[in-house]
Amino acid sequence: MSVAGESGGRAQQLRAKAQELNEAAERATDPEQRQRLRDKARRLREQSEKESSMNDRGMDPMV
Repeated sequence: MSVAGESGGRAQQLRAKAQELNEAAERATDPEQRQRLRDKARRLREQSEKESSMNDRGMDPMV
């Protein structure tokens, strides 16, 4: 698998994990825990977007 493919897969994994955390936040009864989960999900989405944009710009050194 190419580096771009691996990075794209990682970005997808990060998005999936962020979605899981958002769902967990919705189920959380403790407001502080809910906020922590939402914050972590937001950071994962941001990281995913960053990795996706790097792939879109052709940051693959194998190309």
